[in-house]
Amino acid sequence: MAHDQPVDGSNGPVVGFDLDMTLIDSRPGIAAVWDAVAAETGVPIDSELVVSRLGPPLAQEAAEWFPQDQVPGVVARYRELYPDLAIHPSGLLPGVVDAIAAVHKTGGRVLVITAKNGPQAQLHVDHLGLEVDDLVGGVWAEEKGTVLREHGASIFVGDHLGDVRGAKAAGAFSVAVTTGPYAAEELSAEGADVVLADLTEFPAWFARHLEG
Repeated sequence: MAHDQPVDGSNGPVVGFDLDMTLIDSRPGIAAVWDAVAAETGVPIDSELVVSRLGPPLAQEAAEWFPQDQVPGVVARYRELYPDLAIHPSGLLPGVVDAIAAVHKTGGRVLVITAKNGPQAQLHVDHLGLEVDDLVGGVWAEEKGTVLREHGASIFVGDHLGDVRGAKAAGAFSVAVTTGPYAAEELSAEGADVVLADLTEFPAWFARHLEG
């Protein structure tokens, strides 16, 4: 969903945001999908463990529970189940709307970059009415750096160590939030330039950052 008034991105910064556990709490929905996969396959899957470590690609998580030759089929079935089971239970994390608005007020653009596949990430964005300008799915960790460079993003916000690495790969300013699986100390140790408790702290930090 684009915001109501188009802006010229050259007038403000392009800011990238991760999706899961940065903008949205997708844990209830993802757990529901894995529980359904477990019920269908008869393979015990600890969905609480799964959602405690969100970030890496889906196939990587599937390989924790299934032999490698079964992973493609599991991934395909997961994605079939996802729209009906995962979208409605997933909600916004604190401060998201104001954080996005803070970028747009500067004439900047909001770019979502996620390891989740693009169509399912877009379902979340549309359902929650997030006013983002661009969305790129299916990229993880350092791969996010390539997307950040392509879009001219100067800041990347995420909750995972992989998000910090993605920002660093692009030479972008790494903003980490502790709404995901990592504590502030771990995010700082990975190289985050600043660590916020959550996105409620982003607008004030962003204003200070732009002032230099």
